[in-house]
Amino acid sequence: MEIERIYVGGWFQRTTLHLSELYDFLSEASSPLELDTKKLQALNDTLDIASVEMKVGSLQYILVQTSEGIVYRIYEDGLIVLSRDHAGVERLKEDIASLTQYYEEKLSPAFSYLFSLGAPVPKELANIKTVYPYFVVLKQAKHEDMLALLESFEQEKYFEINHKNYDIFRGNKLYLINNKKESIEHIGRFVEEQIFIREFKGQMHRYLNLHRIIWERIENIKERGEVHGRDIGALRNKIEGYAKTINLIDARINQMGAYIGTRASIVKSDKELENFLSVLEYKYETLDDTLAYVKEIWAMTKNYVVSAVDLFSGLQAQATQKSVENLTVVTSMGVGATLIGLFTTDQVPDVTIFGVGYFFALAAIGYIASKSIKWFYARKKYTISYTDYDKNIT
Repeated sequence: MEIERIYVGGWFQRTTLHLSELYDFLSEASSPLELDTKKLQALNDTLDIASVEMKVGSLQYILVQTSEGIVYRIYEDGLIVLSRDHAGVERLKEDIASLTQYYEEKLSPAFSYLFSLGAPVPKELANIKTVYPYFVVLKQAKHEDMLALLESFEQEKYFEINHKNYDIFRGNKLYLINNKKESIEHIGRFVEEQIFIREFKGQMHRYLNLHRIIWERIENIKERGEVHGRDIGALRNKIEGYAKTINLIDARINQMGAYIGTRASIVKSDKELENFLSVLEYKYETLDDTLAYVKEIWAMTKNYVVSAVDLFSGLQAQATQKSVENLTVVTSMGVGATLIGLFTTDQVPDVTIFGVGYFFALAAIGYIASKSIKWFYARKKYTISYTDYDKNIT
């Protein structure tokens, strides 16, 4: 059994503007932004670049080759596909590890710094470890050999596709493509589309899970029923943090629709993918449906968080108003007592030790009264009123 090529890759939204910045960095270690030139050069050096070319096709892309034999393409829509040719079966795990290591420890840190300015990545997404799909292209492999290879990676076979030009065995993290009589370039194009589809679905799933997490956290806050005055501000700030995350992710989701349409139209007209249309034909329609669903879910989440912010803003205003009203009463009483003293005397009062002491005593009483009122309203419980719903309704 011969291994022709190994692929690994990922995708995150980019445009042709980003591609130009990437080319400048990869070819010259430069950036039009105010980034540290020494750090840019150091990050570029770690990539071991042997050649960089800008290519024009259905989508513009950068073709990079390293001195270690790794080849990768970076497309204008953000798809990155790394590959390595003709690895022996005995070195397959090591070669997969080397591709992953290059992506995670060299390429990703470099690109993260290059795009470190601008809108941040939400912290809920920043620490997510991406599980890449690994694609291994075999040459004239037997059915039992492919099953044995999946087993050696502790992968179960999810499904099997048989075509006169190729076979596909899919595990959880591993795709095996048995090349019977297909062009390796055509298989490479198919792998690129599969990586895009899987990464797109993966991002949608993460956004769906984030909706669930944020919704439950806010619901847990609301379900307290009552909240102390001193806790209202902190809870409101926490919910506003969720609102910021939602706005950032909402912008990402709204960008994603354009990529589906572009990829779908390219696939339908790409001669290299003719033999793979039976696998890819309805994938993009499914992605579009999934995106529409997630958009609706995210709109609900956004409205839910806004209502929670409004609720706690109202509670905070209520607590502040009550405190101010009582402080006003105390202040008015003090001012009234002073005015009565002035209006009931026919001479200018003399400064005496007793008078000074009396003044400070009144000031102390006012200070204690103010603190007492604040203490009372900090510990006073306020009712959280919201509309409950049946979570079993789907």
